Amino acid sequence: MTNNAPPQAQPNQDGDHVSLTTPLLSRHRSTPNSSSQVAIVGANICPIESLDYEIVENDFFRQDWRARGSIHIFQYIFMKWLLCFLIGIIVSLIGFFNNLAVENIAGIKFVVTSNMMLMGRYGMAFLVFSVSNLVLTFFAASLTAFAAPVAAGSGIPEVKAYLNGVDAPGILSFRTLVVKIFGNITAVSSSLLVGKAGPMVHTGACVASLMGQGGSKKFSMTWKWLGYFKNDRDQRDLITCGSAAGIAAAFRAPVGGVLFALEEMASWWRSALLWRAFFTTAVVAIVLRGLIDVCLSGKCGLFGKGGLIMFDVYSKSVSYHLTDVPSVLLLGVIGGVLGSLYNFILDKVLRFYNQIKKKGFVYKIFLACFISIFTSCLLFGLPWLASCQPCPFDAAEACPTIGRSGNYKKFQCPPDHYNDLASLIFNTNDDAIRNLFSKNTNSEFQYSSILIFFVTCFFLSIFSCGIVAPVGLFVPVIVTGASYGRFVGMLVGSNSNLNHGLYAVLGATSFLGGSMRMTVSLCVIILELTNNLLLLPLIMLVLLVSKTVADTFNGNIYDLIMKAKGFPYLEAHAEPYMRQLTVGDVVTGPLQIFHGIEKVGKIVHVLKTTRHNGFPVVDEPSVSQSAVLYGLILREHLIVLLKKRAFLSTSVPTGDHALRPFSAEDFAKKSSGNSDKIEDIELTEEEMEMFLDLHPFTNTSPYTVVETMSLAKALVLFREIGLRHLLVIPKIPSISPVVGILTRHDFMPEHVLGLQPLLITSRWKRLRIRFPNLLKLLGSHAG
Repeated sequence: MTNNAPPQAQPNQDGDHVSLTTPLLSRHRSTPNSSSQVAIVGANICPIESLDYEIVENDFFRQDWRARGSIHIFQYIFMKWLLCFLIGIIVSLIGFFNNLAVENIAGIKFVVTSNMMLMGRYGMAFLVFSVSNLVLTFFAASLTAFAAPVAAGSGIPEVKAYLNGVDAPGILSFRTLVVKIFGNITAVSSSLLVGKAGPMVHTGACVASLMGQGGSKKFSMTWKWLGYFKNDRDQRDLITCGSAAGIAAAFRAPVGGVLFALEEMASWWRSALLWRAFFTTAVVAIVLRGLIDVCLSGKCGLFGKGGLIMFDVYSKSVSYHLTDVPSVLLLGVIGGVLGSLYNFILDKVLRFYNQIKKKGFVYKIFLACFISIFTSCLLFGLPWLASCQPCPFDAAEACPTIGRSGNYKKFQCPPDHYNDLASLIFNTNDDAIRNLFSKNTNSEFQYSSILIFFVTCFFLSIFSCGIVAPVGLFVPVIVTGASYGRFVGMLVGSNSNLNHGLYAVLGATSFLGGSMRMTVSLCVIILELTNNLLLLPLIMLVLLVSKTVADTFNGNIYDLIMKAKGFPYLEAHAEPYMRQLTVGDVVTGPLQIFHGIEKVGKIVHVLKTTRHNGFPVVDEPSVSQSAVLYGLILREHLIVLLKKRAFLSTSVPTGDHALRPFSAEDFAKKSSGNSDKIEDIELTEEEMEMFLDLHPFTNTSPYTVVETMSLAKALVLFREIGLRHLLVIPKIPSISPVVGILTRHDFMPEHVLGLQPLLITSRWKRLRIRFPNLLKLLGSHAG
């Protein structure tokens, strides 16, 4: 985890920072935390907060639900389905608008450039091409850098971390949504080798979050009738549906979108959520189908057809035999090796870019503009290296293609000839994929052209995805994989029953599996893209081989990006060494405890001097027979009590009538950055001497573990339930009924190994360095 905290600060039990001079509990065997939980978004350092997915079962919660009748419950369920319906409609409209805008903007640029080349004005054509790309990139980078730096990148790591329980400020705001849409349109239109699938996932999550909050309060766009789900638990469900809708809108793959959310995004799943996600993606598919029919009638502009990447290239039966299996296995191995290499280089490049971005906005924008100029020079210059090819007599479309998209770009060639490299490079990414996937084109490309295109895509996609703009990785990975897949098909030639277009599909599949490490969702997405179920056995085989090979080297690309950004993501399995540790070995202090009836002055002091989010509430012998753990109270609930001034003049329990001044709206989740702060509450000296009865607002059933439980077992419990706090109680009764609190930070490998350095022997170090992901895989199977 990247350490960006000042040296005088350390994370506390909630990942925030407290003074290093604060003494720890003497009974704890661990040392102070030395790692930091901060997220690097662009060059900004954002404090990490966890999300409260656990239901707070206190007296107020019970009374609120008892007061609700069947009509209120029906209204809650109906509103949740209605929100899924609205999310599907809005995300599908955004996806359609994005594709339409990209096709028209990029199409006009290519037409103008091609017209100048037809007139022999090659210098002016290059100037128009490079300047238009530079202007589009500059707009995307400037908009992102100044308006919403958190919108940079694909957004999938941010949403995945959120669904794991990590909340970084601003990642799902209305401003992020706007920048994500317009920044991605201009970035993709600028001929950078970037995609729009990842940003669509982030867009869908932003739409779902805003709908669940009832709109954006900051921009005065709120609707009270939508504000039923202002809590982290319902927000998590809606954002999961939104991310599924994003993939469905990007690839027109509704089932693939659901499986993508299940396999890659969500850390917590249930059957009801599966139904809602499926309903959301079904709405996306229906809306897109209707909009595409409109575009096919020619009402979507000169270039926009609204196809949203549907490569319907295999309508006939695909015949393959056992003799084709070796070449398919070879593609899987190549995909695994290249995918892990791709992830390794990309991780290094992103970390290098981050050092540049830390220097300020000018450096961020300059880096993006430099990549744009470099890309334009390559895209315009490389096709000159390819020799012109005569047009085939049986071409399925016009040859050469002039201006618009097609398989046979004229570029600088004489009449009745085409430039095969220009057909791939001097084109949009969608059209390049379509050309590589196309059937009955085995003789269209030269070996040198395909090889040049592969190398160009491999490195340009790495250098482009780290710029300060909303850019995705899905489409660049598909283009790169399809190029080497086509190359392998050309090498195999007549020795295989598979045509070159099918090899391109399998190559794209293998590279996706090698870099993103998904299987089921990628399999279905590719099937929905190619519109042919007969490819299923080959795609399954390629994915299994490529993922297995790549897993021996490093993690998937999104996990590497999350780690580079500092998100404390909890893996589904525990590290092997965690089985040797107990929770008592890693729990750290200081532990702040409140009494059931606490003095207002002490509460204010603790809230101002710490950033803890949860506090154990203990009843002393004066209230009970012995010191007992009553429950856990949240920081935001304490602030509400102080803000409402629900004070007592004496330390006497108040009973149920203490709940009367409060409503459910008071305890609703505030949007990120809008929560109340203790510094904003001003109290008099007289009020500071009064008391608060915490009993009615304390969660009386928090999750607890004994201090002798293994850290691995506690991690599984913590992640599976989606906790923010896990109370540790003593094995043997003692003076204090609670030992400490485990939070997300306490399970981070960097923190655990920092506390227990003797766990790592020299041999273990070597194994972790050489095969980090293999050890994780073995650890998960051992469990």
